[in-house]
Amino acid sequence: MNNGFIIVNKERGFTSFDVCAKLRGILKTKKIGHTGTLDPDATGVLLVCVGNATKAVDILPSENKEYRAVIHFGITTDTEDISGEVLNRCDDMVTGEEIKAAVQAFIGDIKQIPPMYSAIKVGGKKLYELAREGKIIERKPRDITIHDIRIESIDYPFATITVSCSKGTYIRTLCKDIGEKLNVGACMESLERTKACGFDLNNALTLSEIEKKAHEGKLDDIIIPTEELFKEYNVAYVKESAVIPAQNGNRLKRGDFEETPEKNRLRVHIKEQFIGIYEYDKDRNDYKPFKMFFNQE
Repeated sequence: MNNGFIIVNKERGFTSFDVCAKLRGILKTKKIGHTGTLDPDATGVLLVCVGNATKAVDILPSENKEYRAVIHFGITTDTEDISGEVLNRCDDMVTGEEIKAAVQAFIGDIKQIPPMYSAIKVGGKKLYELAREGKIIERKPRDITIHDIRIESIDYPFATITVSCSKGTYIRTLCKDIGEKLNVGACMESLERTKACGFDLNNALTLSEIEKKAHEGKLDDIIIPTEELFKEYNVAYVKESAVIPAQNGNRLKRGDFEETPEKNRLRVHIKEQFIGIYEYDKDRNDYKPFKMFFNQE
């Protein structure tokens, strides 16, 4: 079985679930999952985990994400993007300088109210399900960070921006909020995720390109080892005497490693084989398994 990650360049019209379903057929394995939903109309980087890498989804390093979006000024919709029902139109013009000034106000630590058309659950129901029933409920603002917004071009009523942001940021809400600040309204015209989990579009392949690699027997060329996602942690090698306990996912003492490891999380190896992430337990002065990826196949 293949174990690792594939960087997919998701095309418009596919849900993230669709991508996983198609990859199950291409790779002939059921153990596949994605690590960050993209709306059907959105394109770009979608990290898909395969085999034992599915265990890593909940512990992926919180890498910042980057998006390229087109803002459409003068239109507001119920979904906050161009696919929704138009609520208001405004023919007022704003200048490029005004747009630049408005954008700057959103850089930094800010609070953002999630859109009604989102998968956030309230009372056991997803917000978009409630929205489709015509219900609008109060949402609590969330703390997010916008690290940077670069304006790539302005051709009013459109502006193309590249946004570097924290996990949990809704780019369509950012577009809407920029429009509100300018008093003309706005929605998101298009969205492309250009970076996620340390990978960008240069690493990404479309589904048809992945299928071609599978037919050529070259999947090993595109499946990134699970360990690659944890390069921020130092590697620690287990001594021969501790191989069995390590394979069984037992706790390890500092003396079980070939060199005294740092008191932090570690990428633990048995020789050249990555078996999992261990973390230091200061109360016991040893290391406990945080997530195991050992595969005896």
